[in-house]
Amino acid sequence: MSKIALSVENLSKQYRLGEIGTGTISHDLNRWWAKMRGKEDPFSLVGQENDRTQKAESDFVWALRDINFKVEQGEVLGIIGKNGAGKSTLLKLISRITAPTQGFIKAKGRIASLLEVGTGMHPEMTARENIFLNGAIMGMTKKEIRRKFDEIVDFAGCAMYVDTPVKRYSSGMRVRLGFAVAAFLEPEILIVDEVLAVGDAEFQKKAVGKMKDVSSGEGRTVLFVSHNMGSVRALCNKGLVLKNGQMQFQGTADAAVQNYLDNYVEESREIEWSREEAPGTHEVKLLSAKVKKAGASSSREMIEQGDAVELDFVIEKLTEGEEQVDFTFHFYDEMNNFVFMASSALQNDIPKSRKGLLHYKALIPANLLHEGNYSLDKIFIVKNKASLLYRHGSSLNFEVVRRISGFGWQGAKEGVVKPDIKWSLEQL
Repeated sequence: MSKIALSVENLSKQYRLGEIGTGTISHDLNRWWAKMRGKEDPFSLVGQENDRTQKAESDFVWALRDINFKVEQGEVLGIIGKNGAGKSTLLKLISRITAPTQGFIKAKGRIASLLEVGTGMHPEMTARENIFLNGAIMGMTKKEIRRKFDEIVDFAGCAMYVDTPVKRYSSGMRVRLGFAVAAFLEPEILIVDEVLAVGDAEFQKKAVGKMKDVSSGEGRTVLFVSHNMGSVRALCNKGLVLKNGQMQFQGTADAAVQNYLDNYVEESREIEWSREEAPGTHEVKLLSAKVKKAGASSSREMIEQGDAVELDFVIEKLTEGEEQVDFTFHFYDEMNNFVFMASSALQNDIPKSRKGLLHYKALIPANLLHEGNYSLDKIFIVKNKASLLYRHGSSLNFEVVRRISGFGWQGAKEGVVKPDIKWSLEQL
């Protein structure tokens, strides 16, 4: 018989806009009086959906509304959604950092959470003192904490600084220590937010490995929030998708990731502004950015696997004098895995530029990209290979669709890229 480690029933959280806190004494009295009379909470009838893009029409907003799910012991649940979807609010409710407006949370055993940099760490205390403090808060004896102490310090990689106040740690070191404390002090439920992104590659690998050990080897439950869909697929066996504070989907991790990609990753191949509205600085303005199939007349034309992809940028240089002005961008796949970085600064034949309009083109070679969704992010305009002129905040997104080949035994997509490898055969 399965054991339910965590049960969330009709969970809702309401906030009052423009206020510090969730309400006033008069509101609390109104709620209490309604409850005494067996009536519905009067403030549950007001409030709008948590859509950041819409103008507020009410003083109240539902950060979460009617969330229901169960997690069994030993399962790893991935919680995904756009920024502002309610993921962190949900974890704070489960961690008992804040109380729900409606609904119930039933958890079996101790809960340890790592929701942001420095969670649970007192900055004036040393790492040693924080480890024992957190263990005591979780109900562990000194003997139990001492038994785990060396493992925590070794995992966090802070042996040299174990008696140094945590306030002197870097953000990455605080995350390593916080995660080690949360994972090694044996909670029945471990909650981890996107803070792993702060750590370096070595730490992320160790953290994911530890979470796998915690769930499969030790039979404990993990709730994991990440924007990296590859990590969610690799680590989780179940997933749920949140949108505007409501649960849109729950199922297997693979199905949840696919639901998110199908519904919430929108194509935006072309961005264009007038000179008056163009983003930038007093030195440079970005007038347009486009992605299209190489040779196509429109960015709307389908890009198939095997096609070359053309990137097109137009800027206006506003300063006099000839200077080297370069474009740099980072390229990501649909799982938010970093694929490659490209920069015109790495090419020696880019001429210096005068004041006026500048048109840049970059070509991603044919027979490179696999089917899937891709994005250009972190678009930088750099002067003289040293000074950052402008960084563009929003990204370009596009899809490469599968081209039907002559044989179907290859099965599902494997790998990020699909280069056209040239083979030869010689009969010996």
